[in-house]
Amino acid sequence: MSDLIELLLFPFQIDFMRTAFAVTLLIALPMAILSCFLILKGWSLMGDAVSHAVLPGIVIAYILAIPLSIGAFTAGMVCALATGFLKENSRIKEDTVLGIVFSGMFGLGLVLYVNVQADVHLDHILFGDMLGILPQDLIETTVIAIAATIFLVIFRKDLLVHAFDEQHAKAIGLPTRLLHYGLLAVLSLTVVGALKAIGIILSVALLIAPGAIAFLLTRRFTAMLLTAVAVALGCSLGGIYLSFFLDSAPAPTIVLLMTITFIVTFIRTMLASRAAA
Repeated sequence: MSDLIELLLFPFQIDFMRTAFAVTLLIALPMAILSCFLILKGWSLMGDAVSHAVLPGIVIAYILAIPLSIGAFTAGMVCALATGFLKENSRIKEDTVLGIVFSGMFGLGLVLYVNVQADVHLDHILFGDMLGILPQDLIETTVIAIAATIFLVIFRKDLLVHAFDEQHAKAIGLPTRLLHYGLLAVLSLTVVGALKAIGIILSVALLIAPGAIAFLLTRRFTAMLLTAVAVALGCSLGGIYLSFFLDSAPAPTIVLLMTITFIVTFIRTMLASRAAA
């Protein structure tokens, strides 16, 4: 029995595993809160767009020998601003604009990457390297996570009104433009914070799945926020823990666990609604 307990606790005794647990906790909190607003506002594709659009910024930052996070954040904001400009000045719908902008920027990033002899492997950019997090990366993620969480918590009521009815928010005097671009800035910043741990592609799952699962389970926004955070933290920590014993990559294991959670939640909700009918 003692050998079994020792085996189960062994992952917590390894330095790089403890760092992975810590950075995941930091990432999961703001991304779970943000996912609720993205789901309610219908911005799931925006999270996908910003996540993919940061690639050219990363490559350009590498060429200029500046922090990769600066390049990633700048590229994310360029994507967000370009999407807003095209939407306001054309008849094209927002989802179409998003598809054009993020695919174009992602393509640009790939073209730049293959022409640059970078020390950073493309797999680490796309899928992260959670077990290779350095102390400075942990500090950067901590600062970003705290800043993003504070913004989302302080302005949660205003953001909620803005997500449900932008015209009403404008009528009652809320700074809708500030809320709009503030949310986009936090989205870009959060993606930057998650970049080194879970990468560009897998960060999309953390920006969508927790909010989607919580939306199926709850009817009140506060409950939705708490449920999303619980799902994100539980699946993230569980995914890392399972990956140690399955000898798999942590980030894909987290995404797989979230997908399974969503499927189970969907089936449970569907059966409950049919039983009630």
